[in-house]
Amino acid sequence: MLPASMSANDNVEIVTRFYEAFQRRDGAVMASVYADDATFRDPVFPDLRGAEVGSMWRMLTERGKDLEVSFRDVTADGDGTTRAHWEATYTFSGTGRRVHNVIDAVFEIRDGKVVRHVDTFDLWRWMRMALGPKGVVLGWLPPVQAALRKKARQGLELYMKAR
Repeated sequence: MLPASMSANDNVEIVTRFYEAFQRRDGAVMASVYADDATFRDPVFPDLRGAEVGSMWRMLTERGKDLEVSFRDVTADGDGTTRAHWEATYTFSGTGRRVHNVIDAVFEIRDGKVVRHVDTFDLWRWMRMALGPKGVVLGWLPPVQAALRKKARQGLELYMKAR
């Protein structure tokens, strides 16, 4: 149950503010919606915690020069869970190929801050777009997906060290 001072509408506003900042590529505002001990999970970053979460959004918004984001269907229930559907279109820097990713998000919000965020999307579909023929043939293989995760994690760690 939400604290008396919070409402489902408040949670919808928090998530809406998050995606509006994403549309502006404002990673600092995106990071500000998270609690200090927040967690994030998606098929590429399966276990981010604390400052890593905000750093990931800062990194993605800084690097996504042609990033376009749309979102819809932001809904909240009475227990702090807020859901949204969002889509991102951008050029994957590793190959120069255009990607259109379709994502469903679930946020757990407590005391006005996101404490848990899970994004779900089809990683093989993403790999087919981002990697082209290699992604079509190999993108479904767990070792190939693991290599992508490792490279993404290393990129985030380098980004964080530089800041």
